[in-house]
Amino acid sequence: MKLTWRTTSLELAEPLRISRSVMARRDAVRVTVEHEGLRGCGEAVSSDHLGLPTPRILRRLAAVRPAVERLPDPETGWEDPDAVPWRSLPAGVAAALEAALLDLIGIRAERPVHALLGAPEPPVVATTRTIGIIAPERAAAQAARLARSGFTALKVKAGSPDPGEDLARVAAVRAAAPGASLLLDPNGAWSVRRSLDLLPRFHALGIGAVEQPIAAGDPDQLARIARESPVPVIADEDAVSYEDAAALAGRVHGVNVKLAKCGGVRAALRIHAALRGTGTDLMLGCLTASTLGIAPAVHLADRARWVDLDGHLLLAADPWTGIGGADGTVRPSGRPGLGVRPTPGAAPR
Repeated sequence: MKLTWRTTSLELAEPLRISRSVMARRDAVRVTVEHEGLRGCGEAVSSDHLGLPTPRILRRLAAVRPAVERLPDPETGWEDPDAVPWRSLPAGVAAALEAALLDLIGIRAERPVHALLGAPEPPVVATTRTIGIIAPERAAAQAARLARSGFTALKVKAGSPDPGEDLARVAAVRAAAPGASLLLDPNGAWSVRRSLDLLPRFHALGIGAVEQPIAAGDPDQLARIARESPVPVIADEDAVSYEDAAALAGRVHGVNVKLAKCGGVRAALRIHAALRGTGTDLMLGCLTASTLGIAPAVHLADRARWVDLDGHLLLAADPWTGIGGADGTVRPSGRPGLGVRPTPGAAPR
């Protein structure tokens, strides 16, 4: 086995403003494992919010390289939890390395990852498309354009200092895309009182669910909001690990699982199993990343009630292709492994 990596820059088509930050670019580290002339790839993206700057990604890859290169084959790395020191790795790095192993296993077996995970048919699911904190007129124009392209679900960011701006943005989106289901995401910007005051007003505008209305760190208050909210409440920043998700099962309506947050496909499957039958549904989300970074979650997408896998659609130029999304639907290509390929002519900076 051989482990290598390469860092590139992903530029967004336009800066994405959320309640806590504005992002215009991020680094992507392509992780490659090679064995017997074949190679599999995964991707880790830098994230200040998750405490994963690029240098830390590179240091942890260098630290785990000896263990990976001692593996007799990629199957051992996937099947034996002690073959790689997974727990020593940040979640985003573990998810990328695990994805590269799964990609290689699928390529060796000539089977797509979703089939390896027990789904004989490729998932074909609608994804939301994110609209950032922008003026209502611009949000309406984006929503109308996305609806014409085939999007049936939109996610609207909230958390402006003046909640009236958020209400106006949602109203504009609803008017421009009357047939779309709407998800609201304040990224933890509200207090409990503000959440309870505002959610009925957003419900009246057609919001179908809300992600993490209050700051992470008080799951009891998040559960209280879920009990009193007229719309489903989905935990995001309060549901980082398997333990977090299991503790919230039955107390909120949904848990947003991001592979870079929980540690990868295996962890996501454990969370899905823990939620089953509790009344808490799975949401699959993502960071802004290329198609390579989003692809592992697409192979799990049929397990989720809500799917928010649009990170690659926010890029000015995606260096990979193979999961669709531009028409509002993501699906694996059907090729072996993750089923992605470099975009012809793409040259990320």
